[in-house]
Amino acid sequence: MSFPQSAYLPVAIGFFGLATNYFVWGGQALFQHPKSNPELNKAIGVWGIWMGGFMQFITGVYLMVGLSWFPVYTSKAPLYMAAVAFTSYGVHWFAIGWRRYIGAPDGVEGLMAIAYSAISLLGVLVFFQAGDVPVGILFIILLLIYLTEIPTRLGPWVPGGRLIGFFQFIGAIWLIYLTYGVVFNTALGGHWWV
Repeated sequence: MSFPQSAYLPVAIGFFGLATNYFVWGGQALFQHPKSNPELNKAIGVWGIWMGGFMQFITGVYLMVGLSWFPVYTSKAPLYMAAVAFTSYGVHWFAIGWRRYIGAPDGVEGLMAIAYSAISLLGVLVFFQAGDVPVGILFIILLLIYLTEIPTRLGPWVPGGRLIGFFQFIGAIWLIYLTYGVVFNTALGGHWWV
C-alpha cells in the first residue's frame, strides 16, 4: 500500500504549545510576577499539562504514526528525533504540570533533568548534523534549561530558578519564531530560516 507524501508537519503545534507554556512558567519564574502561591501554582500547572504536555505529546504521536504506520513524511531522520522529543517532552510536562498542580515537591526534577539533558544533547547532535540549525538552536536552549535544573532542584542552587525562567523565556521567543517560520513556509511557500 502506498501513501501520498505530506508537507503538513504538525511541528508548529508542538512549538506553539511549548512556547506558550514557557512564557507562562518562564515568565513567572524570571519576573517573579505574579507572586507564587498555591493557587497560582495550580494555574501554572494547568498550562504545563495542556500546552507543554498535550500539544507536544499529540505532535510527537502524530509524527511517529506518520513515520511508521502511515509513512507520509519523506525526511525521516530528523523527524524521527522530533517525534521522540515531542512525545518525551510532552509526557514530561504532564508529570511536572501535575506535580505543580498538586503542590508536590520539585526535588526529584533534578534527577529527571539528567535524562532530559541527555535527550536535549541528542537533539543538538541530530539536528545540527542534519543541517537544521534553527531546531538545533532550540535544543541548545533546552539543554541549558535542563543542565540548570540539575543543581537547582538537587542543590538547591538559589539563583537557578530565575536562570531556568530566563532560558525558558528566551526559548519561548525562539519557539514563536519557529512556529511562524513553519506556518509561513508551509501555508504561503515562505522562505523563513527554519
